[in-house]
Amino acid sequence: MFTRLNKLYHSFPPRFWIIVLTFFIDSIGATLLFPFFSLYITGKFNVGMTQAGMVLAMFSIFGVIGNMVGGALTDRFGRRKLILFGLVFSALSTLTLGMVNSLAVLFPLAAFIGLLSDVSGPAHQAMMADILNEKQRQEGFGLMRVVRNLAWIIGPSIGGFLANRSFMLLFIIDAVVSCIVAVIFYTSMPETKPQHHEEEHKQHESIWKTIAGYGIVLKDFAFMAFIVAAILMGAVYQQMYNSLSVYLRDNHSVNPQGYGFLMTTSAITVILFQFWVSRNIKHRPPFLVMAVGTLFYMLGFSMFGFVSAYWLFMSAIVVITIGEMLIMPTSQTLAANFAPIEMRGRYMAIFGLTWLLPSTFAPMLAGLILDNLNPNLLWYVGGVLCAVASAAFYALHLRLGEQQRFIPINEGGRP
Repeated sequence: MFTRLNKLYHSFPPRFWIIVLTFFIDSIGATLLFPFFSLYITGKFNVGMTQAGMVLAMFSIFGVIGNMVGGALTDRFGRRKLILFGLVFSALSTLTLGMVNSLAVLFPLAAFIGLLSDVSGPAHQAMMADILNEKQRQEGFGLMRVVRNLAWIIGPSIGGFLANRSFMLLFIIDAVVSCIVAVIFYTSMPETKPQHHEEEHKQHESIWKTIAGYGIVLKDFAFMAFIVAAILMGAVYQQMYNSLSVYLRDNHSVNPQGYGFLMTTSAITVILFQFWVSRNIKHRPPFLVMAVGTLFYMLGFSMFGFVSAYWLFMSAIVVITIGEMLIMPTSQTLAANFAPIEMRGRYMAIFGLTWLLPSTFAPMLAGLILDNLNPNLLWYVGGVLCAVASAAFYALHLRLGEQQRFIPINEGGRP
């Protein structure tokens, strides 16, 4: 085992392991708070999931703007400064959220935080693409998922315990963790943007021209078709972190600790099998892998509408997690390999919309269903959306044929 770990360590560059370490620490802080944020809003302000969904939508609507600006700034100014800004701002904004006592104040605050907190998102993705070569990305992104899910074992378990006593502790701990990560990143991580591209763009491209470069991304038909299908899929997947905890509490009397244990089950599954899965799918047609993974989503999320026993909820989570292990590293690798070096930030910003755009409408629509209709309908609709997304990925598989093999591609740009 030691020999295998040593071989794994030396198969990736040292800067990758710095990212792994900081990502792991930061993820512990995030998973302490994020899964319970909907519970915090509905409990503290005595509102339903509809109002909570509206608050979450405010974060995401303005996050879309911040994400797009951040993608252009990443290509223009590099990755490191934006990531450091994001970490420091995350600490300040988290503390502020924990001290708000009025729902009316929470809405404009969510807009402001959403605008600035997502500026650094594309920089994280672009830095990973900078550090890992085309042959390492599938396993590298898979390894990052293992690390994140190690944090999911720690974070939700502690977060569920603390949430039953004081939500404010979650906000404080998350802020402290962000500060620790910022210090490690500042002292250990250099800029990774390719130097020759940086010098060239400083001389020949204005910031407005950099922003206008999004037009090139939007004209990339295969990439945009992939993004649209991923948005449909993402709208369903996000319910596991936004609406599921409220649904289980209100309809099946599952408390926060019970929900946290479900998330831990998902994390253990990823830790045990993600790296093996990543190695075995890296030579498979990527859009076909996406289609199969989305079918697992369809089955898993639909189960919540049909079952009522806790062990069946756990089974549904495992089915969803199998889909995750197929989808997450494949989608990230596809996005990274689509992008020319000089446009990585903007491509990653558009890829970020697969999470941000569903966040603008999915929690609120889910809240309307949970508060006004048969709650099980949420999961039936989710199953249908996943079926549509899977069909779209399969259509891309058929349409592109041999061109779909974007893994690996030449570092200079498109295949």
